[in-house]
Amino acid sequence: MKKLLLTLILLNAVLSTVAAQQLTDAELRKRKAISPEISGGHDPINNLFRKQHEKTTHIHGDILTGADQTALYVDYLKNKNTGMVVNQTSIIGIHKVSSIDSLLKSGVHIAKIFGPEHGFRGDASNGAKVDDAVDPKTGIPAISLYGKHYKPTPADLKGIDLMVFDIQDVGARFYTYLSTLHYVMEACAENNIELVILDRPNPNALCVDGPVLDTAYRSFVGMDPVPVAYGMTIAEYALMINGEGWLKDHVKCKLKIIKLANYIHSLPYDPPIHPSPNLTNYQSVILYPSLCLFEGTSISVGRGTTFPFQVLGHPALKGKFDFSFTPVSIKGMSEDPPHKDQVCYGIDLRDYDLDTISVSGKMNILWLINLYKAFPDKEHFFNNYFTKLAGNDRLRKQIEAGNTEEEIRLSWEPKLSQFKMMRKKYLLYK
Repeated sequence: MKKLLLTLILLNAVLSTVAAQQLTDAELRKRKAISPEISGGHDPINNLFRKQHEKTTHIHGDILTGADQTALYVDYLKNKNTGMVVNQTSIIGIHKVSSIDSLLKSGVHIAKIFGPEHGFRGDASNGAKVDDAVDPKTGIPAISLYGKHYKPTPADLKGIDLMVFDIQDVGARFYTYLSTLHYVMEACAENNIELVILDRPNPNALCVDGPVLDTAYRSFVGMDPVPVAYGMTIAEYALMINGEGWLKDHVKCKLKIIKLANYIHSLPYDPPIHPSPNLTNYQSVILYPSLCLFEGTSISVGRGTTFPFQVLGHPALKGKFDFSFTPVSIKGMSEDPPHKDQVCYGIDLRDYDLDTISVSGKMNILWLINLYKAFPDKEHFFNNYFTKLAGNDRLRKQIEAGNTEEEIRLSWEPKLSQFKMMRKKYLLYK
């Protein structure tokens, strides 16, 4: 009996040691995955290469956003006058606490809030200008970067020691939060202010596709020479802006990046908060790079319904399609949608298999080609906005000329392949 008891005690000690070792190994892997920071300094690319060994290679547990990992940055923000570029997606933890509220409770002094399109509360309709205001909850001044100007002015940044960017992106060039990032980086560089980026996943990270922007068609829905879908997180994209010298006068923004933990690009990610009023679910987010081009046509993408960016239609397509929907005015989403109160006929994509996009890594341009063919009044199919969204004047001409998908895709080369090679330099995750 004594021998059996002694054996059990020894076995328990061995198991405890193994468990402790496993915990230690797991913790080490976790630390490698969350890499405390990538500090841009005056040469962010060298800093990036210096930390290549810290790229995420193992996945253990749920994805943690940069914002979630408060231990990595809260102390750094304390005792500084901080400006926060945020909106409704800027949350911390599983309880979805506003990052503003959470950081204030942690003792961070937030001097100003900067809001992108749709406002920092995310309740303004698409394209609606947003005025400066004072946040009624906190009393903090809220500067609109989608009102009088897109870029923070020296007056806006006066007294700011540090800026923080924490906004959920969706991986499409025409999504304006990307342009807000560009202008914030430029303003920070010009005013010698460091920018902390709390990284978040790109739901469309597997899609790298579309025509690369011709800078002759540069606008707020496309500022940098990248394809429609670029397959990078917001922090990776910021590194590319710096590294490729895309800021005015080739200035460099000093960056401090709080990486994602437990993340690789191939992981599906459904944002816990709607990125904007008309991207209301995962289906719409993944379809967005393909469907937003229709905003430059007469075709409705479902604004004014409860399923925007999941349907396509037009009143003139009656008799050609059985599916129909009727756009109406919806406050905070689309008060005056195209074809308001008219029955639109077209395509229902609410049950479209999203694996088609994730497996191929390509946006769908056949919908654009086929609806142009089906549209009876071809002279009025496109509007002037299309060239801004496409980033060139060629795509419209190709569709009007009846070019095939293969012919159109061939015209995107070699620039698309060149971008894919360049992109690899700035990736922080597998």
